[in-house]
This record gives sequence, C-alpha cells and structure tokens, in this order.
Amino acid sequence: MKKDEKAKNPSKLISSNKKASFDFLLFDKFEAGICLLGTEIKSIRKNGANLKDSYIKLTDDLEAYLINCHISPYEFGNIYNHEPRRERKLLLNKKELLKISNKVKQEKYTIVPTKMYFSNQYVKLEIALAKGKKLYDKRESKKQADINRDINQNLRRI
Repeated sequence: MKKDEKAKNPSKLISSNKKASFDFLLFDKFEAGICLLGTEIKSIRKNGANLKDSYIKLTDDLEAYLINCHISPYEFGNIYNHEPRRERKLLLNKKELLKISNKVKQEKYTIVPTKMYFSNQYVKLEIALAKGKKLYDKRESKKQADINRDINQNLRRI
C-alpha cells in the first residue's frame, strides 16, 4: 500500500461524527494534524474521543482550532492531566487555511470534523466544508436511508 493510499484510508478509526453527514451537506475534505498533550494521546489510545457537537473555529491570524471535542482524562495522569474539552490547534498548510477561510467568508460554509483516526503514530482529523441542510432535506435523507435499508433486508432474504 502506498503512502498516499494509507493517508486517505484511515488505518485505525478512533471516532466518527455520523451526525455531521445527517445535518450537513459535505463538500471538500481536508486532513489535519492535531496538537495534543501526552495524556490526551494515552487517553485516546485507551478510551477514544467524542466528536459529537464539535466544530472548527478559524481565527483572524489564520489558525484553526477544534472546539468542544471531548477526550476523557487519563486515569493515571494525576496533576499533569488535561482539560477534557479544551481548544486544540489544528495543523494545516497555509494554502489549505487560505482556501478554507475564503470559502467560509464568501460562500458561507461551515467547517465540521468528520473522522478522527491514527495515521501511523499520529492522530489525524478529517474536516469537511459543509452547508447546513434544511428540514426537508433531512427528511429526504432519512427516507432514502429507510428505503436502502429495506432493499438490503429484502436482498438478504432471497
């Protein structure tokens, strides 16, 4: 397997944000590194992380931060333990940050995390530019998922 293929295919999935694909229409996806503390890495390896209700915030000086992502405190971390919901800086190229910030400002996109996974020994975060779905779009998505599930169940019975 080539290095590029391994980066695209997460080797070990830590957490995914299934609600993001339900609430948003996802467009461009980017891979970002995360600045983590030692106790956060140990806790992720043991317990995982929760991306539910988390989002990405861009600052004026072109930095991206992961907000509201819950990483449980490490049980053996004592006084060096981390804050579970602290802001974590994302590591992206300047070109990627400029592209993302232009889309957010001009075309009113939002940035949502979709997956967190290990790529070799590093924790990576897949983020996506997204636009919110309307209520009727959500109903249509649910209806389509129900139809697909029924078709798959009927095919298994045959």
